[in-house]
Amino acid sequence: MTLDEVRDLAGAIRGEVAKAVVGQEAIVDHLLIAMLSGGHVLLEGPPGTAKTFLAQCFSTALGLDFGRIQFTPDLMPGDILGSNLFNFQTSQFTLTRGPIFHELLLADEINRTPPKTQAALLEAMQERRVTLDGEVHALSDRFMVVATQNPIESQGVYPLPEAQLDRFLFKLLVPYPSAEEEAKIVARYGEGRGARKPAELGVTAVTDAARIAAASAALAQVTLADSVIDYVVRLVRATRESADLVAGASPRAAVLLAGAARARAALEGRDYVLPDDVKALATAVLRHRMLLSPAAEIEGRQVEAIVADMVQRTEAPR
Repeated sequence: MTLDEVRDLAGAIRGEVAKAVVGQEAIVDHLLIAMLSGGHVLLEGPPGTAKTFLAQCFSTALGLDFGRIQFTPDLMPGDILGSNLFNFQTSQFTLTRGPIFHELLLADEINRTPPKTQAALLEAMQERRVTLDGEVHALSDRFMVVATQNPIESQGVYPLPEAQLDRFLFKLLVPYPSAEEEAKIVARYGEGRGARKPAELGVTAVTDAARIAAASAALAQVTLADSVIDYVVRLVRATRESADLVAGASPRAAVLLAGAARARAALEGRDYVLPDDVKALATAVLRHRMLLSPAAEIEGRQVEAIVADMVQRTEAPR
């Protein structure tokens, strides 16, 4: 697949999602970048901002096998992974696969379950496989987690462990729509029919797993210059040297940021990465990997402002 075909495919996916979702174009673009670069996405926003619906529409447009887990305090790892059940007729154990064996998995309200259950996703998100009773089961090469969480509620929720957060390529803040967009939403969905499926709104699959794999492979055509690699490394290392932070981003963050920058270039039909690609994605890649120092918290500093300052102070290649 050529890079022009990758760009055209991305445009077709955007068009399908837009049939049902009003606005959120930037979120869709980041989902496309994550899809191409093999990353996972954490969506954070208040209730009613279409986080779940957006993930459903995105999966439908991609033509991927979609699974959903509603995370609750009593959810157990076996509810995610599945289990080996004894079949009395055959006197053998049979694997009952859990919802993780889908291509696109929606982890809805992921912070409502304890860290023990959240940890069931760690191996799957990093290695695209799960281990059950000592046996390894491979997941799809297109396996992608889109998780949601509500930042408002503080009761009955569990903060995501750093190891879990570090496996997400992006943490995206889903905003409220503009007044114009909200008017369109009310006009489109204000008849009171309740929740509707993407297919009922005209969203159809414009691609499949094979074409997505070809589009992902096309990223190899995008040149990542040594100067841009150096820029990514210096930017990530700056997070570990800031007095405002007690913990910075990991080497995994540098690898994921570079891969996402290549995907962004491909979506624009370019065969080379610009420093602007790195700058545009830095906040979404780094915001969930940094821990504020007590002094910075007292001063009311925001992670996004710290990242913006680092981007400004880190010299970019020309």
